[in-house]
Amino acid sequence: SDAALAAVEALGYTEPTPVQAQSIPLALEGRDMIAAAKTGTGKTAAFSLPSLDRLERSDRKKAPTMLVITPTRELAMQIQEVCGTIAKARGLRVANVVGGVKIEPQINRLARGVDVLIATPGRLIDLMNQKAVDLSQVQILVLDEADRMLDMGFLPSVRRIVEATPSSRQTLLFSATIDKGVLSQVDAMLNDPAIVQIAAKGETA
Repeated sequence: SDAALAAVEALGYTEPTPVQAQSIPLALEGRDMIAAAKTGTGKTAAFSLPSLDRLERSDRKKAPTMLVITPTRELAMQIQEVCGTIAKARGLRVANVVGGVKIEPQINRLARGVDVLIATPGRLIDLMNQKAVDLSQVQILVLDEADRMLDMGFLPSVRRIVEATPSSRQTLLFSATIDKGVLSQVDAMLNDPAIVQIAAKGETA
């Protein structure tokens, strides 16, 4: 779309990275996907560009239509920067909810309405417990740095979050590696996923 082209220009991309070239067509088709790509390979745009290009605006307060789960506050901020640039071209509202800061401003932000929510698992669970967020309208769920979330002990929280989203959602999972340990833990969260694997040098494996 024109909005997507404007966002690509704003982000300074001229050619897609390998993970973008492989992932974007699959995401646009609505496929669930598991992608192995390290930080710094352009994976945030690989899920943000196709997802935000087809995302519907939320018509309910506290109910995002896209949810991105990521393990750390720093990653959440980086993702918000990329998503914010893309969302601006489409008139979508982006917010993040992370730990280590006061929860009240986040509750107020959600109450004003948000389309794309970027969250760390612990803080999102806190907001769910307070009924400050409604995940029943999520169309696209992104699990970013899934291997790190498992290593950090977030699996029970991630499972609870995933269960609160509709089974009809599209799920995109990004991990530095795809090994049996990660696959066995997340397999039930995805529906017939396509697998994209980018080798260490950035080449398609």
